[in-house]
Amino acid sequence: MNQLLNFFLLAISLLLFIPTIVLWVECLAAVVPKRSRRREPLITHPTIAILVPAHDEAAGISLTLKTLLPQVSSRDRLVVVADNCSDETASVARASGATVLERHDSERRGKGYALDFGLKFLASEPPDVVVVVDADCLVAEGAIEKISQLAAATQRPVQSSYLLTQPTNPSPASAVSLLAFTVKNLVRPVGLAQLGLPCLLTGTGMAFPWSVLQQVSLASGNIVEDMQLSLDLLIAGYPTIFCAEADVSGSLPENEKAAASQRTRWEHGHLQTLLKQVPRLLKAWIDQKHFNLLAIALDLCVPPLSLLVMFWCAAMVAAIVSGLTLQIYAPLALLTLEGLLILASITISWAKFARHKLPLSTLLAVPLYVLWKVPLYIAFLVKPQTKWVRTERDLAKSQEL
Repeated sequence: MNQLLNFFLLAISLLLFIPTIVLWVECLAAVVPKRSRRREPLITHPTIAILVPAHDEAAGISLTLKTLLPQVSSRDRLVVVADNCSDETASVARASGATVLERHDSERRGKGYALDFGLKFLASEPPDVVVVVDADCLVAEGAIEKISQLAAATQRPVQSSYLLTQPTNPSPASAVSLLAFTVKNLVRPVGLAQLGLPCLLTGTGMAFPWSVLQQVSLASGNIVEDMQLSLDLLIAGYPTIFCAEADVSGSLPENEKAAASQRTRWEHGHLQTLLKQVPRLLKAWIDQKHFNLLAIALDLCVPPLSLLVMFWCAAMVAAIVSGLTLQIYAPLALLTLEGLLILASITISWAKFARHKLPLSTLLAVPLYVLWKVPLYIAFLVKPQTKWVRTERDLAKSQEL
């Protein structure tokens, strides 16, 4: 019986070691001095079409368009797809100077369908590069040029740095959420780039060569369509490049219900993708023998940080009990090492990338944040979210903007 329990705990410890060591390697690579990389020759002026999918974004889309219009030349197009809108999104976008397409389909809902609709509109006169920007984001000056030129030069998808800003009155949970988002969207992609590896798409601030987009279908209701798209393109031979120099920002919802809805969609989608797509990536790696496929399969194996910590805590408690009662110490030793690696990964990420906006006390709120997420993961086991649901915006903030 003791041997069986020891084997079981050791197996769990070894399974947790995979995402832990991947997280550690990515975070460590992100903080080492940048290696010099060969610069690709840039196409000076690729024609660009910016697609902005929007569902009931009348309150804030004008500010998004205000950051985009100065980055669009006379040869380029800025197209808003007002998708199943029940507000004034279309008229606000037109008044701001964008070309507006209105789509109405109550059955086929979601960002993927909206993007597919926009691409069909562009097909009569296709651009060199298509850039996708969400309707609630702010795009830094020069970001569109950077990612579009890189996409045109490499003929690969390009992902900008997409981060969130803090609410006006951040709670401890929102501060930790912001740190976790920074680790996922900035630290780990920087680490992968440092290692010469591709990254996953994160949903906005994405640039695609027109010919590359023709290799995949965007028309789906996938709740994490960006992640699925990056995997489809990777298997088709088009790994995503991370461009840390191009900045796109969004806002972390102040409303707790909206924040919970947003995290549920992201994390349920992540877990569903992990379970379904890692075997697909491993099969593609065996068939194609491209290390990029294995690297992204391993990257995808890292669950949301709170869930990884939750798994580790549960395993650690079981290992401590086994060590005290049955003198089984191997799993405890391995889990202790994993705990140190997780802590080191989070700490060095905070020190390098978030210290200027999040105090050290943020790390002390991690246990509370993990407890806040427990119902989210229970819901995944009971009834996982499978349909796209728009996150409610902070109306007051949108109007202020």
